[in-house]
Amino acid sequence: MNKMFIYSMIYIFGVIVSSFAQILLKKSALIKRDSKIKEYLNFKTLFAYFMFFSATLCTLFAYKYIPLSMGPILGATEYIFIAILSYLFIKEKISKKKFLGLLIIVFGVFIYSI
Repeated sequence: MNKMFIYSMIYIFGVIVSSFAQILLKKSALIKRDSKIKEYLNFKTLFAYFMFFSATLCTLFAYKYIPLSMGPILGATEYIFIAILSYLFIKEKISKKKFLGLLIIVFGVFIYSI
């Protein structure tokens, strides 16, 4: 397999991890806490920040072999993952405008890849 493909998949894995972290933060924010400090120092929030850190490490590791110009294109797929995960875990609806925006993102990623 091509090194660029493998490192692109590492980058995408980091994007997916980051997407899960955002959903976890949103679910944690929906829980009412007694104090402001408990909003930030709870397991879900701290684990989400750890996931963000892990995603950043994946991104840095992937940039060893993928060009810097490809990063934002791969990173744009995060919007797609977040929309899907929000629909699955938070039961957020995907509106027509959001769906159209996601199609434009997919189309842009596809155009860049060819």
